[in-house]
Amino acid sequence: MRYLITGILSLIMMLGFFLMLWSAVVFIQNKKFFSSAPKVIVDRVEVKKERFKGQHALGYILLVLSFILLVAPIVYGMYDGVKRGFNYWDFFIRFLVMTVSLKLFDIIFFDLVLLCHSNFFPHYYPEVKDLVGPQNFGYNKWTHIIHIIIFIGVSFLLAFIGTLF
Repeated sequence: MRYLITGILSLIMMLGFFLMLWSAVVFIQNKKFFSSAPKVIVDRVEVKKERFKGQHALGYILLVLSFILLVAPIVYGMYDGVKRGFNYWDFFIRFLVMTVSLKLFDIIFFDLVLLCHSNFFPHYYPEVKDLVGPQNFGYNKWTHIIHIIIFIGVSFLLAFIGTLF
């Protein structure tokens, strides 16, 4: 059961992460939110006007919801672990699985599927159609490596916090 809960919490975080991207790309449409995209794409993106009244406000509401979907599973994962009597390593493994799963989702779904093999970005920003494609995969590998190292540290910290309760 503990693995099922960890898997569900990981999926909720992935949903939150996708909602974050979707709200930024589709509704907010501000270049500040494209900082993780390849520079050549960011430079080509044109800031869009609202397609409908309240579009940007809706985007920010969805962005807040996405943060909730990213943080709530960590809080619930901590609560559930305390309730189940997790030890340090149980907590560490739970949070490591959750964070690394999120990073793998980023690499496989965001980078490989959305950026390299779909029409997601060109649909909203036709000016980048000739820039997206398989050549972009791996453009940010060092960032991903740094994030994984950070996630290991965060998992150690969350495991320690979990043992305090």
